[in-house]
Amino acid sequence: MSIAKSVFGTLPSGQTVELYTLQNASGTTLVLTPYGCRIVKLLVSDRDGVPGDVVLGHATLEEYLGANFQGTFVGRYANRIGGASLTIDGVTYALDRNDGANTLHGGRTGYHQVLFGVKAIADGDEPSVTFAHTSPDGDENYPGTLEVEVQYTLTADNAVEITYRGQSDKKTVFNPTNHSFFNLKADGSKDVCSTVLKINATQVTAVSDDLIPTGELLSVQGTPLDFTAGKPIGQDIDADDHLIQLCGGFDHNFCADGEGLREIATAYEPESGRIMEVFSDMPGVQLFTANRVNGAKNKDGSPMIPHGAFCLETQFYPDSVHHENFPFRYVQPGVPFESKTIYKFSVK
Repeated sequence: MSIAKSVFGTLPSGQTVELYTLQNASGTTLVLTPYGCRIVKLLVSDRDGVPGDVVLGHATLEEYLGANFQGTFVGRYANRIGGASLTIDGVTYALDRNDGANTLHGGRTGYHQVLFGVKAIADGDEPSVTFAHTSPDGDENYPGTLEVEVQYTLTADNAVEITYRGQSDKKTVFNPTNHSFFNLKADGSKDVCSTVLKINATQVTAVSDDLIPTGELLSVQGTPLDFTAGKPIGQDIDADDHLIQLCGGFDHNFCADGEGLREIATAYEPESGRIMEVFSDMPGVQLFTANRVNGAKNKDGSPMIPHGAFCLETQFYPDSVHHENFPFRYVQPGVPFESKTIYKFSVK
């Protein structure tokens, strides 16, 4: 029902960074910044009608600078590309090695550090803001001038609808996601181990120790990765499983069942009564449980704790550019790309 604008801070370049606050009739409030197209706050009521911020993050703009992915729009390519290179039509492009020998989340100067422009603002029962950016040919050595848009809509039924759009003058890759750290208790001092998570996925991508897929798809049945019936996140977070032990928790790509826009996951927090349903038309979703927080602080200045949040990052599978058996599509000249992910909130 309303959109308000305020100043968040100033970048080292001297550019002013703003906040956009969207609110619907039920009081659900979404706070966004064009710096990395981040979700900065998301106030959602619990079962008693008390609003709480279900997205972890920081109090100041300065804390978001650098290699910080909290709440951000990730691009050009979410997750990892093995060997930090890709080949398109016989031409090989060397990418930034910002994760060992691999590329992570677009590279060191990916979209998490870009101040996007504001293309459109729409007030009303379902307020929205559309951010836009022109990623030039050769940006982080990716081919093609890619025109990118991210539209956030706060719906009347308490959903955050994210629409990603892209078009390029050359064949290129685009694997967008949102990297919000969710805590349905709205309390960063408490972990998310009690949150009951259901993921509609019967397979995951097998990976090497540096989280690069081997190309094999593994069944989750009978493993700690089986969330098909729903279970507390903490039930198997310390399981005697090589990758879980290596990561300190979950950092896995799940191959979402079905195609098109469908429900791929549901999270329920018994303490608050909050429910978050995730819908997407993307083939995969990365479950990450904030395993190592490296001294990060919450908005109130308290230390972020391990497993204090979970991420559900909708995506093409990691390293899809190197695996013909993975569902993936390149952005072709004259063929616009569009994808949608929805995080819908309710209580019980």
